[in-house]
Amino acid sequence: MSRQGVVVGAGMGGLTAATRLAQLGFRVRVLEAREEPGGLASSFEKEGFFFDAGPYVLLDRLGLEWAFGRLGLKLEECVALKRIEGVYEVLSDEGGSLKFYASLEQTAANLERIWPGSGPRYVCFVRSVERIYQRLQPLLYVPRPGLSDLLRRGLWRQAPFLLRSLQSVLEGTGLPSPVQDAIAIWTHVAGQSVREAPSPMAFVPALIHTIGAFYPVGGMETIPRALARAADAAGVEFQYGTKVRAIRCERSRVCGIETDRGEFLPADAVISNAGGVGTYLELVKPTPSRVREQLRRLPLQSPGVCAYLAVRGEIPPPYLRFYLPGGDGPCRLFVAPATLVPELNRDGWQPARLLAPMDHAVAERVGPSGQRAYLDRLLAEDWWRRPVTDVRVLAKRIPSEWGAEYHLYRQSMNPVMTAHLLRAGRLAHRSPYVRGLYLSGSSTHPGQWMSFCAISGILAADRVREDLLGC
Repeated sequence: MSRQGVVVGAGMGGLTAATRLAQLGFRVRVLEAREEPGGLASSFEKEGFFFDAGPYVLLDRLGLEWAFGRLGLKLEECVALKRIEGVYEVLSDEGGSLKFYASLEQTAANLERIWPGSGPRYVCFVRSVERIYQRLQPLLYVPRPGLSDLLRRGLWRQAPFLLRSLQSVLEGTGLPSPVQDAIAIWTHVAGQSVREAPSPMAFVPALIHTIGAFYPVGGMETIPRALARAADAAGVEFQYGTKVRAIRCERSRVCGIETDRGEFLPADAVISNAGGVGTYLELVKPTPSRVREQLRRLPLQSPGVCAYLAVRGEIPPPYLRFYLPGGDGPCRLFVAPATLVPELNRDGWQPARLLAPMDHAVAERVGPSGQRAYLDRLLAEDWWRRPVTDVRVLAKRIPSEWGAEYHLYRQSMNPVMTAHLLRAGRLAHRSPYVRGLYLSGSSTHPGQWMSFCAISGILAADRVREDLLGC
């Protein structure tokens, strides 16, 4: 008799986990609280414009290729990816502008014109972190890598790099401070400070200039849609509009799940693609009290605020335009997908998004009214309006609305990936507290890329295979 697997959540990790389990011979049911797959990688339509609903803006092609390949799929046959040539620009209060292109030479030449000598330094930095990335990349496909993995794979020489913060890495480049700030812009998006961010955040420029940054034609939702089709083909059963109330256990072993409809579904294994912290604190009663306390202390990442816009005007590349205000204020981000896919233009109007991170503790303290006021202040700023001749605000989302619509634990996406958390290890794919419980999603993998979530589902399913199938 085949074994029964239940997957909680049809996000990226849940979809890859479910498909992998089904291919291993499990009977798999996916329970999703929303009415469609994809989670924060889904999309929505407003007044004829289609938007990426969540905060994702770039794709890591190599990671997605690995995850799709483990499912017997070819990424390029499932999704049309467009390489981004003009990737991002960082504007500052001083009026400066730094642009980063797919071309390393073009980016370095731009820096050299502003700060003579910085071009060669930037190239040296990118080449250096590229070499480190190439050595460490296999660890992306290892569940919860640690010191033993470094030693076993002969990577112990990389340990000093992994023990550093991003700030330490950037300070060693000799690059001007504005360039360091522009390289570190992704820490703002992830709710980190540069001094607390892990050193692998330095890999982003190397990935942009070598492998490339990509955007899927048709929007981010094309990725989970392709995975959902693969899951259907593998025999996975989806049950949408169903929220899991509890993961039920007997003698510290999973026996099934209970839904908000009062159903009980028995299971030999449960993979939770809900937030890892929320899984342990809200769904699993046997979580040890000391573990609960540790999890409650983890800093959480807010999804931030977002305005979905229809804009008119000659919006030039690059695809992403960041603004870094003076002081310690968080960045803002204007996303213009029509610079990549001109077909998105309709009668002179095009879709765009204005996003900004929001500190999770601040978002909780000020509540929905304070969150809305913060977003309204961003909309009133003029930096993003300079190439825009007309604008319509079609929709808004604030942390409390993200949390309600996407069923997020405390209106958060996952723990903030600090250098300390990277060294300590993220949440394990195989629960050390409850037998038969497994986790997928960004809380189990070292980053915010969609590909990392897809990888996490494969790794979680493979832990199930080891435990229940003995292979």
